[in-house]
Amino acid sequence: MIIKQMRLGPMEVFSYILGCEDTHKGLVIDPAGEEDRILDTARAWDITIESIVNTHGHPDHTCGNRKIAERTGAKIYMHTMDDRFFNTPEGEAMAVQMGFTPSPPADVLLNDGDTIPFGCMELTVLHTPGHSPGGTCLHVENNLFTGDTLFVGAVGRTDLPGGSLETLLRSIKEKILTFPDDTIIWPGHDYGGTPTSTVGLEKKHNPYITDFHLARKVSGQ
Repeated sequence: MIIKQMRLGPMEVFSYILGCEDTHKGLVIDPAGEEDRILDTARAWDITIESIVNTHGHPDHTCGNRKIAERTGAKIYMHTMDDRFFNTPEGEAMAVQMGFTPSPPADVLLNDGDTIPFGCMELTVLHTPGHSPGGTCLHVENNLFTGDTLFVGAVGRTDLPGGSLETLLRSIKEKILTFPDDTIIWPGHDYGGTPTSTVGLEKKHNPYITDFHLARKVSGQ
């Protein structure tokens, strides 16, 4: 599998191009603007972009949806709850106020356990709410694309509309920490000391996991 990680825009969003090595069909995760750079990278690796997959609906992660879709014909995938939450006048106003291009509505609505094919491969969708109502992580082989659910050494903010720290911590415990320790974490922002991590390293070093805050919040103890 081909994985290209790109840091884009003023908020240091990590966008990803994934490609099937056998068919060279691929997808983009969270196109955060700089659409020419994304498409040039795909062409350089001979990847045909057929899908745009958003880990969540915040405009810093979806602002490239429209141009990428128009230029490639790719379908937009987003969790049902975030598509509903952000495709409102208020959601579009938030994007414009932040200086981003609003995304069109998703072509394909996702739910927990759905799969997204690209060539001979597929992503599995994990619903991980907390940062947003329809936040997701995306799993393929030994890779987990965590969006703004889990960063390297931190977690996504929960003070935005639809956010909940308790829900986010439960998502991490029930959906992410169940993966093998060598699972590679590909986060949604370049906010950590390294651009990637592993489930095992986050168990050892992420304060939201190591200082019992996670267990207490989830169990209510």
